[in-house]
Amino acid sequence: MHKRIAVDLAKSVYQVAESVHVGQVSQRKRLSREAFQRYIQEQIEPVEWVMEACGTAHYWGRLAQSLGHRVILLHARYVRPYRRRNKTDRNDCDAILEAGRCKGIHPVPVKSHEQQQVQQLHGLRETWKKSRTQRINLLRGILREAGIEAPAATAAFLRAAQELVDRPEVAPLSGQLHIVLAEINLYEQCMIECEQQLKRWHADDEIVHKLDEVSGIGLLTASALKAAVGQPERFASGRQLSAWLGMTPREYSSGNSRKLGHISRQGNTYVRTLLIHGARAALLAAQRCQAKTPERLTALQRWATQTAARIGHNKATVALANKMVRICWAVWCHERRFSGNWQSKQPA
Repeated sequence: MHKRIAVDLAKSVYQVAESVHVGQVSQRKRLSREAFQRYIQEQIEPVEWVMEACGTAHYWGRLAQSLGHRVILLHARYVRPYRRRNKTDRNDCDAILEAGRCKGIHPVPVKSHEQQQVQQLHGLRETWKKSRTQRINLLRGILREAGIEAPAATAAFLRAAQELVDRPEVAPLSGQLHIVLAEINLYEQCMIECEQQLKRWHADDEIVHKLDEVSGIGLLTASALKAAVGQPERFASGRQLSAWLGMTPREYSSGNSRKLGHISRQGNTYVRTLLIHGARAALLAAQRCQAKTPERLTALQRWATQTAARIGHNKATVALANKMVRICWAVWCHERRFSGNWQSKQPA
């Protein structure tokens, strides 16, 4: 008889509901972290574990899989409609158990330890980048209040910052401003170290190198996309991957009325942001190539410039990012090199 166990994960208290017969809870437990770890190891027969894809879920999923169990991770958004009445650990556990029975809900794949490390390294770099931006804006504001105008570009500002904080207008705050400037330089160095670490980790990764060849895709985007997607075969087409990343239009339809709005913006916000920034750079490069050497435009660049002329620069940037995602899926799944002039051979 198949046994299914639903777990409501937490930091220190874990609610467990066991189900042997479909739709019935045979036993409930409330365990500490150490007791929950022993509880997983005590399951001798293969068990189906159902959990929300939240903090520590991938760790517990890997632990259960290493013992021969099956793990189903569900997105919290799909579990919420199954919860009845008040929000308690017991009701959350019942909701996870009910959601796990729905075959239409696609589970979240359990990430490997290496995938999570790459994502955490990207998260550290993004955190340091935000902190650096905060310090730069703080320094700009202080200098502006003293009547000192700083360069607009970040690189130019960092080059001139040392001279600006030594101006006599801000002499009483010179010591504190040098501390802020040292923090900016520290965050800048931390970001550089993160990028160098990513280069070392992916020096021999063929998938990252193939994705890196796509227009608008660099090391950061390629490594983040590989860590987020994991198994591209779980997407039947490039459009499914694009929809998973929130790059397809949001639909609001009823009956014969069908309305498509802006992109859904669901999925991984960080990867989608990198893709759109990369598409913006690729579109600008295509427009420069069109102005100087139009005969060297690839089919993809020609499509991007024509789209920008028709619907505007920003919309064309998002459209190009959508196409880039589909190209990445094709390069990844079909194991071929990127070509800006590639044409699909579809039967008539």
